[in-house]
Amino acid sequence: MTRTKGTLVAENKESLLGGFKAFLMRGNVIDLAVAVVIGAAFTNIVNSVVKGIINPVVGAFGTKDLESYSSCIKGSCVVVNGEVQGVQLQWGLVFSAMLSFLITAGVVYFLMVLPMAKILAKRAAHDKAREGVAETMEISELEVLKEIRDHLVAQRGPSVGAGTGATPSSNGSGSSTASGTHPTS
Repeated sequence: MTRTKGTLVAENKESLLGGFKAFLMRGNVIDLAVAVVIGAAFTNIVNSVVKGIINPVVGAFGTKDLESYSSCIKGSCVVVNGEVQGVQLQWGLVFSAMLSFLITAGVVYFLMVLPMAKILAKRAAHDKAREGVAETMEISELEVLKEIRDHLVAQRGPSVGAGTGATPSSNGSGSSTASGTHPTS
């Protein structure tokens, strides 16, 4: 069976499109997309809180806004025509970004990760308890079946051929009509 180049290309296109469609339809991709969008919106909120509230509060204890703190490492940091002359380290800007990161990480941990971990732990404990109940039911069913077997053996009396005399199912002629099954323990 020979295939032409056109049919191979068409089959590859269909498999690529089918694979791409399967990739997009996975729940993980959709969850990831939602997480990225919410994360971006949340980052804007945290950055606004840091720039609008925390930086001015820190600046109130100093002489200026937190992001305005800097040090010169080469030359004098003089502003000429709106440009800073010299080499300036803007450590206040870095410190502000670190505060934004810490606040974001703290909120994500305490409001999302920690509660989710508690929910998953409760679910795992519930599943483990359910498995324990199922195992207990299986064991108790086995014990009940053993008790029924022992009770039936006790009702039937001594086994045939044990040398104890006549069995309950003798027919009067001295021969036994037992079924020939022997109880097992």
